[in-house]
Amino acid sequence: MKNKNFVVRKALKGDIPDILRITKEVFQVYKESAGIEYGIPALFDTYEHVEQEIERKVFLVATIDDIVVGSVRVEINNDGTAYLSRFGVESSQQKNGVGAVLIDAVDEVMKELGIEKLYLHTASKVLLLIRFYYGRGFYIDSTTKDRGYIRALLCKEYEATKENSHDGIYSNCAV
Repeated sequence: MKNKNFVVRKALKGDIPDILRITKEVFQVYKESAGIEYGIPALFDTYEHVEQEIERKVFLVATIDDIVVGSVRVEINNDGTAYLSRFGVESSQQKNGVGAVLIDAVDEVMKELGIEKLYLHTASKVLLLIRFYYGRGFYIDSTTKDRGYIRALLCKEYEATKENSHDGIYSNCAV
């Protein structure tokens, strides 16, 4: 991939078809990799659900040449914590740094908002994901079998420092 325009920005309603496509692709692979026998909520996302989440969560997309190739959602809690969900990068763009840059953008926003801890769940059986998150500064807080498979609750801690907000573009670089 040479000299392509790579941007992480806030999700827009016009991004929803691409977000749905990527989410369903990525979470089908997740389901198979983790050996989950039944459907997982991400596979049942609808246009309306994603539209609501764009309005109420920190919802970022990664684009290459204005084409959405990844997304992530973060719900901000009142207690200085946040919860990351539906993180995914389309398969053709994985291992190109897109996921790392999306998480870096989330880190920027969390620091700006004064968030102290960011949590997420992932299947503990999927070593590739566990390694990725550890490489981004997360650690395993606990595990649960509440959904029929072992899910790890991961946590990343921040030093809360509110900064000035910006124009909604979190990263703009050539990859």
